[in-house]
Order: sequence, then C-alpha cells, then structure tokens
Amino acid sequence: MAKDSAWHPLDKTAGKEYRSPQDEDGSAGDVGCLGRLPRLDGKGTFLYVAGIHSIGANGVIHFLENNLAELYREVRTRRFSTLISCRCDPKTPEVLESRRVTPLYRHEG
Repeated sequence: MAKDSAWHPLDKTAGKEYRSPQDEDGSAGDVGCLGRLPRLDGKGTFLYVAGIHSIGANGVIHFLENNLAELYREVRTRRFSTLISCRCDPKTPEVLESRRVTPLYRHEG
C-alpha cells in the first residue's frame, strides 16, 4: 500500500501524523486509539478501542492491562482520548510492549 493511501490518525493539537509501522517499513507494530466517548443516545459513555490494523486494538488492550490503575487516577470517569503505539512479535500476534504516544486529551462538556 502506498504511504499516502494508508489510513492514519492525526493529532491536530500537536500537528503530528501517526502511521503504522506495518505501512511504513513492514515492521511488527501498530497504532491504536483509546477513548471514553459519549454514547449516541446521550445516556453515558463507552470505551472506544481501535487500531489502524487489528493488532493496534490488541496494543490498546495490552496498554489497558498494564496501565489501567494509572489511567483511572488521571481521568476517573471523564471523557478522554489518546493514541497508543505497540510493538509486536513479528512471528506471532503477541504484543510485546505498548505506550501512550499522545497526551490524554480530555473532552469536557
């Protein structure tokens, strides 16, 4: 896939694009999105997990498994979004490490 045709998130606040390593150089890893967003019916929020590729969603889950208590201390039940980068085993779908690559953007209101 050509670099310009690959889907990628854009951090408008920082003015930075985040591209999947799979699309850039074929290395094992991805970028995922994590957020607590408002439900469409206005009755609360839901946890949003997605990746540029499917392994990116696994990276977000890996991040949550290892950082849930810290994340909760920072946002409690407020709405937020952030991007997570992950590195994977090139032979299996196992996520080896994950980290936040953007700040926690809080969505009040």
